[in-house]
Amino acid sequence: QVQLVESGGGLVQAGGSLRLSCAASGNIFSLNVMAWYRQAPGKQREFVAAITSGGMTMYADSVKGRCTISRDNAKNTVYLQINSLKPEDTAVYYCNTRPAMNYWGKGTLVTVSS
Repeated sequence: QVQLVESGGGLVQAGGSLRLSCAASGNIFSLNVMAWYRQAPGKQREFVAAITSGGMTMYADSVKGRCTISRDNAKNTVYLQINSLKPEDTAVYYCNTRPAMNYWGKGTLVTVSS
């Protein structure tokens, strides 16, 4: 059974930080590239960051230098640390594989106030 459970979102002021977590079922986590995506109000879902099973990372230009993606393979969990948050980071954040599966979790809402 596929499970993706995101958490850690909230309301923060611009310049603040958040650490998002995603617990994934083991059958999709262990060998896959895991990624974070986000969908802002009225916009399409977009890629944020990804990490391979070996720890190689890649980031969207919009978050490069402000985000760190990491994973704990023993816990089937992927994390996203976001620093220097901006109002334009406001979105629902989702984790998934990369490329993404058709199944999506509920996401976690990040709201950044100016």
